[in-house]
Amino acid sequence: MTEQHPSAEGETTQQPFQADVARLLELVVHSIYSDQDIFLRELISNAADACEKRRFEQATGQSQPTAAPFQIIVEINKGARTLTVEDNGVGMTRQDLENGLGVIANSGTRAFLEKLNAATDKSVGDVLIGRFGIGFYSSFIVADHVDVFTRRAGESQGWKWSSDGKSVYSIEPSETCPEAGTRVLLHLKSDVEAYLDPARIERIVADHSAAVPIPVVLREAGSEDRKVGDGAALWTRPRSEISGAQYADLYQTISGQFDEPAMTIHWRAEGRSEFDAVAFVPGSRPLDLFSPDRRGRSRLYVRRVLVSAEADLLPPWLRFVSLVVDSADVPLNVSRELVQKSPVIGAIRKAVVGRVLQELTKLADSDPTKYAEIWKNFGAPLKEGIYEDPDRRDSLFALARFVTSLHPEGDRTLAQYVRDLRPNQTAIYYLTGVDAAALAASPHLEGFRARGVEVLLLSDPVDAFWVSNAVGYDGKPFHSITQGQTDIAQIPLADGQTESERPELDAAAATCIARVKEVLGSRVSDVRASDRLAESAACLVASDRAPDRTLARILASAGRLDATMRPVLELNLGHPLVLALIGLKGAESQETFADVSGLVFDLAQIAEGEAPENAPDVARRLSTWMARALASNDKS
Repeated sequence: MTEQHPSAEGETTQQPFQADVARLLELVVHSIYSDQDIFLRELISNAADACEKRRFEQATGQSQPTAAPFQIIVEINKGARTLTVEDNGVGMTRQDLENGLGVIANSGTRAFLEKLNAATDKSVGDVLIGRFGIGFYSSFIVADHVDVFTRRAGESQGWKWSSDGKSVYSIEPSETCPEAGTRVLLHLKSDVEAYLDPARIERIVADHSAAVPIPVVLREAGSEDRKVGDGAALWTRPRSEISGAQYADLYQTISGQFDEPAMTIHWRAEGRSEFDAVAFVPGSRPLDLFSPDRRGRSRLYVRRVLVSAEADLLPPWLRFVSLVVDSADVPLNVSRELVQKSPVIGAIRKAVVGRVLQELTKLADSDPTKYAEIWKNFGAPLKEGIYEDPDRRDSLFALARFVTSLHPEGDRTLAQYVRDLRPNQTAIYYLTGVDAAALAASPHLEGFRARGVEVLLLSDPVDAFWVSNAVGYDGKPFHSITQGQTDIAQIPLADGQTESERPELDAAAATCIARVKEVLGSRVSDVRASDRLAESAACLVASDRAPDRTLARILASAGRLDATMRPVLELNLGHPLVLALIGLKGAESQETFADVSGLVFDLAQIAEGEAPENAPDVARRLSTWMARALASNDKS
């Protein structure tokens, strides 16, 4: 928390920065930005937001209209070595200054610092700072002192915030503030004279702020003001008039990221709901993509008036998309509650989601390589849509790409899988887990591999949910190979494969299975002979009516399933270890039988990627058996 220094109204106070902000300022100045020009873009973006907020308040009757048009003035003063960014937007109160420029009232700063400390190059810092919304502090890269003069629209008292960006800041009353709005005055460092060059400022505005929907004016003593940013809403212009750089600038403005968009969608919808829209798919995965608080970056405009910078226009599974929608059909005073209920917003939301999926599908068909990168970054949230949005399931199935046991590249579609079904194969088989490489080595695959049966290897946490919820694809049900009995005996072996010799389940084997079940007790629900194993001694599967093994573990860890739900142990009756276990008879072998039975279970857990229930005991027993084997080898 920032220490508060009590004072009478109107007095100057000095206060220390919040601890995390102080650390952040030091990092910003010394190590983050590789492109210093970004500071101007951040200040212009903040000024534009302030103008849009005041325009909204005027349009909804919350404040008195102003005769002056909204604009942002960038002023150069070579004699004083200062650069000023001024707007006639909504302005700030004293409390706004304290909350906005002295404290970052969320966990983003700490998370940012942790990520930044782990970064190895400055370009990472560029991306990080934009994602955590702390761009104002970039002013101190080029300035050794910053003054902020501001007056809230409709109030008489103005305020000055001042700091050298090191440890403290001051706030005092000021009579030299704009009538309404904010003036940020940068006292430039001695080594950044380039920012006193009008041509340099004009180029920066053109490169980084061309999409700002407020005009930008460049002012210099002795010269006429000239407009360097026209303030035209980019999304209302024809696509043929917009360059890729302008789209990228708009994307960076609304997303807070510094990468290039992987896909840009710009369209005008006509019909029952008319609106202009621009949607962007990021070129890289946002750091907070899987944060519970992550929301889609959706801005809703009504006749170019920003009514919400966080409009609920995208479902959670499209939270990576940045979006601008401008509609004339939505009332200006629409509230968040009304947005949820408005049929117009509902129609816009439906149309936007449909268009994004349509364009993703087109890209997947026309440029598989480019789409593969999008799927790599955002396949996991898109698969959340398969679980959460049954109405869109077919469209999302068409977009999904998979790693499989026969195609480890990760570009396999469900349509390709079904096309290549083996004779007598009636299901789409899958295996879930936490790592695709570990899944590819799973003993559960052995029988399927011998028959050339392809298995989906699903390693995202959401996979265990959507695949158990989806009915199937193209008439073929999804079936986990770790759940219940396999049904692959009728599928012929692949070319070149021969059936492994498997002993009959005779009386000795049946007795052994019964003894193993008795020894393991509550650790298993059943023990049975396996027809899915070819090389491994044993594996663990879920019973016919229990959830898939991965889903069961997830539910158990969340307290939503009995953590002691017992698996089924399947034994490969042809494996030498199991054959040796069957051969152990007599009272003198009881301890050995129990020891080996426990080890077989533990090794099955390890092969599945699980930690054994009692790792020290496993280590002790393995050491004992290895010592016996070595001693026996020496004697021979």
